[in-house]
Amino acid sequence: MIQGALLIALAALLWATTGIVAKFLFNGTELQAVTLGFLRLAVALPFFFALMRREQRALAGRATPLPKFTCKSLAPLIALGLFQAVYQGSYLLAVDMTGAGIATLIALCLAPVLVAILAAPLLGEKPGLVTILALAAAIAGTAMLVISDMDSAGRLRLGGILVAVLAAFVYAGFTLTSRHTSTGTPVFTTAFICFFTAALILLPVVAVSGGFEGLETLGVGQWLMVAYIGVVPTCLGYLSFFSGMKTTPATLSSIIVTLEPLFVALLAWVFLGEVLGVIGMTGALILTAAVIVASGSSAGKRPGTA
Repeated sequence: MIQGALLIALAALLWATTGIVAKFLFNGTELQAVTLGFLRLAVALPFFFALMRREQRALAGRATPLPKFTCKSLAPLIALGLFQAVYQGSYLLAVDMTGAGIATLIALCLAPVLVAILAAPLLGEKPGLVTILALAAAIAGTAMLVISDMDSAGRLRLGGILVAVLAAFVYAGFTLTSRHTSTGTPVFTTAFICFFTAALILLPVVAVSGGFEGLETLGVGQWLMVAYIGVVPTCLGYLSFFSGMKTTPATLSSIIVTLEPLFVALLAWVFLGEVLGVIGMTGALILTAAVIVASGSSAGKRPGTA
């Protein structure tokens, strides 16, 4: 179980680098957030296709029936792809409009708390007093992060903060949809269909918004950064996470991945000079504690997305 826990912690660290590298790209080029979201998925798709094929061969070798796709079974996977597409765009846009640290803390830490609350009306899972207190703590922690961001930026970056909150709601929808539906589709087959659908959705958005024009400002170094985001945090991060999940309880896994926003805050301080300050660090710790409490009371597994 220790090895599995370490693999999940590694996945959280790899995911944490997404916002840092993205911020470097946004600062040095005219690349749009939605374009980077599409490129990230496009780079990762061949990798997940290979994993899907290997998964299907393994199932065939064990004489396990391969999943039969129908409209009913494909609908939730397409819905997950839609959530993934919106999340990619909104999270990266929040990073661009604010900072990598605050955007990730809000987007990823609010999501599991929202899941715990929204599961009541949507899935019939009644939240207890502890979950309600976790929500209150998450709101307080978020408010402290906003105050800290105002101090460091010298202004209220409300637009970016609201986009980060939107990303949190979208990811909560992703989690609730994955918990509500159970198609029996293998892990990497689900991942490929989800990412492929998200890429198809983002492609016309990028084309209509003129996002491909920003590619002209990318040099060799920037293209390597794009490739890094598609390969390391996306491909290797998910592979590390799913490998660790094989031997790690779901509740423990959901708690370990809360290291991701803390990793981002640390990396943003080291590489981007983003300082949260005393109020911001206190808010981050309160928000993280709220996530741990909400994750412990949540019945579902939480995969990382950043």
